[in-house]
Amino acid sequence: MKKNVIEIENLKTYFDVSKGLFKAGKNVVKAVDDISFEIAQGKSLGLVGQSGCGKTTTARSITMLEEKTDGNIKFFDESQNKMTSIDDLSEDQIKNFRRNVQMIFQDPYEAMNPRWTIKDTILEPLIIHNIGTDKEQEEAVIEILKTVGLTPPENYLSRYPHELSGGQRQRVAIARALIMKPKFVICDEPTSMLDVSIRISIMDLMVSLAKDLNVSYLYITHDLAVARYMCDRIAVMYNGKIVELAETEELLKNPIHPYTKRLISSIPVPDPTYERKVYEITKQDLEEIENLSNNKDDLYEIGNKHFVSTHKIKGLL
Repeated sequence: MKKNVIEIENLKTYFDVSKGLFKAGKNVVKAVDDISFEIAQGKSLGLVGQSGCGKTTTARSITMLEEKTDGNIKFFDESQNKMTSIDDLSEDQIKNFRRNVQMIFQDPYEAMNPRWTIKDTILEPLIIHNIGTDKEQEEAVIEILKTVGLTPPENYLSRYPHELSGGQRQRVAIARALIMKPKFVICDEPTSMLDVSIRISIMDLMVSLAKDLNVSYLYITHDLAVARYMCDRIAVMYNGKIVELAETEELLKNPIHPYTKRLISSIPVPDPTYERKVYEITKQDLEEIENLSNNKDDLYEIGNKHFVSTHKIKGLL
């Protein structure tokens, strides 16, 4: 059995929002509300759901770009050969954590400094972490550009982000993340802004790199078809909560939660004669799920490592 590279336990990230100019007090937005999951080494988990459900906030909380409100985030520390909470890390350990946990952002152009060349962009993490000599760093940049399919690399080193196509910029973003040889990469909808013709090549690249480098992925998307292609397991998120979690094929063939069924029913079918069936949620559906667990666990296992939410479901939908 493979060791987990990351474990999320009861993660909560809340934001205070003003009620208005002439109203006292603040409202609390529960962007991420008590979610838990783990990802094994070399495996990938798809986090799917509609826009605004908390997927990106989850990613930013894991990478410490956003301060969590509560919960525990653990990662496998090779130096201690055990899972370690990020709350217990020293300054040097936090630097090591950031080296091993990288993120690929949705918009590669916004994630790059437009005044920096491609060489400078990919070199930056190596310089920050003081990895290798100048010559070794340049060789590493050339090698990673070849790995992500930007060949010959010499043609790209002196270019700026605006001189590249969308697909090329995304490959640079992937190269910048993988040049650190991380153990865990968070991919925040990395193909959503790309043409369909380019999208499959980027996904194939990421799948092959996961196998070659034994990288684990948290793949964030709203597209179940992409999640099916990329991920071993899928977690369905709605209003800050995970409502269903299972192996990819198990979840797609046997969805239990009403929201999951709605997502699957909305997948486009390339057949003009196909008549879509609209999935209507009924009170009976909600009561059946609420009655699955006698002790009202947040996620109840129905078998075959398939978990479904049973808590406050009527409030969610």
